[in-house]
Amino acid sequence: MVCACRSSEKAAMICRHSDDVRRQEVAGGDDARVRMGHARYLAVVDRLVGSSPVPGVSTASLRSMLRIVDTRIGHLVEIPSARRHLLGICVHLPVGDTGIGLMDLRALLVGDVLARTAELHGLPSRTFLTRPDLPQGQAEALGRAMSALGIHPPADAGVHRPNGTLCAAADVHVCAHGTAAQDAAGGVRIEVGRVGPASQERDAPDRAPGLLDAVAPEGTDPLAVRLLMLGHAYRTPVTVAGTALEEARRTLGDWRQLVADWAQEPSRPIPADVLRHAHDVLADDLGVPAVLDTLATVATRADVPAGAKFETFAFLDRVLGLDLAREVGHQHRAAT
Repeated sequence: MVCACRSSEKAAMICRHSDDVRRQEVAGGDDARVRMGHARYLAVVDRLVGSSPVPGVSTASLRSMLRIVDTRIGHLVEIPSARRHLLGICVHLPVGDTGIGLMDLRALLVGDVLARTAELHGLPSRTFLTRPDLPQGQAEALGRAMSALGIHPPADAGVHRPNGTLCAAADVHVCAHGTAAQDAAGGVRIEVGRVGPASQERDAPDRAPGLLDAVAPEGTDPLAVRLLMLGHAYRTPVTVAGTALEEARRTLGDWRQLVADWAQEPSRPIPADVLRHAHDVLADDLGVPAVLDTLATVATRADVPAGAKFETFAFLDRVLGLDLAREVGHQHRAAT
């Protein structure tokens, strides 16, 4: 579901609605506006994907090789190898009797961000998942949690096999902390840092079936959890504490409102220095925290027009997956 902002110079970014809101809009006569907004959004996606978002900066110059630290050897390596044209990513969840938890979701999130980063650099990717043989309830809870966190579903998923071939050809193996990953035969191995509740919240459930309930209870945007995790380098531990989660929730709300406001202004190109810096830090061991810092800086820069701020946030949200354009087009409701 997509709705348009008021700018006549650029297409509005998406703002996703529930089915109930969709029905309300159609009943209220907004369906034509919604269809037009969708067409305009597709046009802006074609522009961003098909060409550089900055005049004078070629798309080819932004397609740098990705580098990531291989846990086995402790230094940066390039991915994929020069002879490959498709980045294969395999996420490994540990085999055990404790079920699926937040640390496993973080591994899936890192795999998702890696795939999004590859796409931004013009490199197609394919993601696989190997996991324990979960009971149906836990498998369904895992799927719901992935969807809530904006994690794209893998192209293929399977249960761990001693001699499995699902991930044999993967370029990168993303492993939750403590995962043996015997089926990670070749390629680069990256191990994701621990994640858990704050010490005073240790008794809160962090296992399926209520996978996100401990940190994102009903009524809380799960993407605040995503933002909190993205704010830390993927190798470092993350503590999902109430204070930090509330700060992430406020930041997410503030940024969405700013993006909605900027969307009403004429479009302007993304500053070339900002775009190059974002591409460089992402290509260098998934520097997502640096991208978040960049967005915070751009939001306050007086020399960057509102339309350029909108384009910057919308473009980099392709990697962040924070639904930063959610409030675009909602201003008319607040005014009525």
